[in-house]
Amino acid sequence: MPGFVIFASFLGFGALVRESGLSLAHGLFSTATGWALPGQIALVELYSVGAPLLAIALAVALTNARLLPMTVAVMPWLRGPGVPRWLYYLAAHWIAVTGWAQAMRVAPLLPAPQRLPYFLGFAMVLWPATLVGTALGFFVAGSLPLPLVLGLVFVNPIYFMLVFAADLRVRPRVYAMLLGAVAGPLFFLVWPDWGLMLTGFVAGTAGFLLGRAQERAPRWRGGGGRG
Repeated sequence: MPGFVIFASFLGFGALVRESGLSLAHGLFSTATGWALPGQIALVELYSVGAPLLAIALAVALTNARLLPMTVAVMPWLRGPGVPRWLYYLAAHWIAVTGWAQAMRVAPLLPAPQRLPYFLGFAMVLWPATLVGTALGFFVAGSLPLPLVLGLVFVNPIYFMLVFAADLRVRPRVYAMLLGAVAGPLFFLVWPDWGLMLTGFVAGTAGFLLGRAQERAPRWRGGGGRG
């Protein structure tokens, strides 16, 4: 299912590449090296409107800045005995939303020596799927209506949300999603250009703090003296 979802997302990206006047080689190079759909979409859209190269680079860098805390969060779970350090740097290239979410769910349940091989095996299924999806989307761009193309691009974040919603035991995650669902539309109405970033920062931070406060709060225990 993760491979199918990410394939569908990059199918939309491949069509978007062609609609923006870029070549298939550009789309495949972006997917192979960047492998982060929001940054890739920002690159293609800004290029299509003639934005300066520096502005495009800054936009992609800001969009992909989320990958740094994701890498910091997942790497301790991927460490295993006898693994050379260069392999961790190589694995960091394939840390994206889908692989990261799966690793954060599964890696803690695996023995330490199996965690990095599991992540790399999982990513090595997703990565070719994105390349094939980009190429196929490029060739079928003319036969797909634009609303469908844009809808396919958003399949991946919806799947990402559902993956986390499946495990409601992690309270900070639940709080962050609920607060984000409420704050997102409000921030967009007030600051359309910064609404998404503010929603992530405010809802994520508030969810984390609420979860920590709940963990530290003394728990009420039933029982008592005899009447």
